[in-house]
Amino acid sequence: MSLNRKLLIAFAGLFVVFALILFLAAGTIFWPSGWAFLALFFGADAALGIWLLRYAPGLLRERLTGFGKPGEPAWDKVFFVLVQVFFVAWLILMPLDAVRFHWSHLPGWLQEVGALLLLGSFYLFFLTFRENPYASAVVRVQTERGQTVISTGPYHYVRHPMYAAVIPFSVGTALVLGSWYGVLMGLIFIAAIAFRAVREERVLRAGLPGYEEYMAQVKYRLIPHVW
Repeated sequence: MSLNRKLLIAFAGLFVVFALILFLAAGTIFWPSGWAFLALFFGADAALGIWLLRYAPGLLRERLTGFGKPGEPAWDKVFFVLVQVFFVAWLILMPLDAVRFHWSHLPGWLQEVGALLLLGSFYLFFLTFRENPYASAVVRVQTERGQTVISTGPYHYVRHPMYAAVIPFSVGTALVLGSWYGVLMGLIFIAAIAFRAVREERVLRAGLPGYEEYMAQVKYRLIPHVW
């Protein structure tokens, strides 16, 4: 199967899954914030996917097919499954909160702030992918692709810029969908990603030459001067 076909299938499948989860949980399709989120998320995702297809097909192929390849530790396989379950639960909670039960009431301006955070997170994803052709979706050292340490671009400031992008993504998504409970649950998601960053560094230190020296050079994992 060609790479662009794989990308199209993954994109369409994800859209259907997101839409079903959000609107079934909301109990209605007449939810402007839900449609706004889908437009923002999949518009940015489509732009990023097209860029990867044109300029970084090797990275796109790795991100679409990297799961289950040799070198991925067992703990990351378990982590990935748990995070997927958590993410689905998060998507279910937010429409239940904001639409079906009306627990949260967010002003429109705050949802607009959320939209900016969401778009900003995708821009940071883009900067990360542009700089790092080895930014796999799984934890592993890609020896077959000649992986090397990347220390430029956003990697000059933090060791895990892609994980750093999860912070505005999580908060922005919850704000766009109008859910304070989504913000709280998003903080748990961020903590889980921080845990993965620590565990991933152990794998990279053991298997990627030069990574330990890079850690000494760039001292912060997610947020400069914080952590």
